[in-house]
Amino acid sequence: MRKKEEDQGAKLLRCALGILLGGLLALGVCLLFLLGMSMAISGGVLGMELTYQITIVGCVLGGFCGGLLTVRRCGGGLAAGLLTGAVLFLLVLTLGALCFRDVSLEAGGIGLLCGALCGGAAAGLVGSGSTGGKRKKRRKR
Repeated sequence: MRKKEEDQGAKLLRCALGILLGGLLALGVCLLFLLGMSMAISGGVLGMELTYQITIVGCVLGGFCGGLLTVRRCGGGLAAGLLTGAVLFLLVLTLGALCFRDVSLEAGGIGLLCGALCGGAAAGLVGSGSTGGKRKKRRKR
């Protein structure tokens, strides 16, 4: 029995909403992580020269958390995780364009893109794994 078009449209809408919600969660996790790290830098625990690496780690963590939400909401595995990472990167790029005058990919944007995509891809791979309860049972001869 084939699915109706309304069912497919509803699933597509649910997945699109899941990807957007995952991207927003990823941005929130990234910003909270960066807030904590900025407090550590201000307190003298971490050096100022680590800011770029910390930002990439924040994108990876955010992409992973948002990707897990997306994969659990709509499935899709790797594709859903990568799309969530792309949404995170676009949100970070948009915030950077609003807050700063010069936003270019050559000024570190490629690292942020790779971090967001890697976090989302890792979530897609981890979140779509099998539960282990679906193994075939062997018959005794």
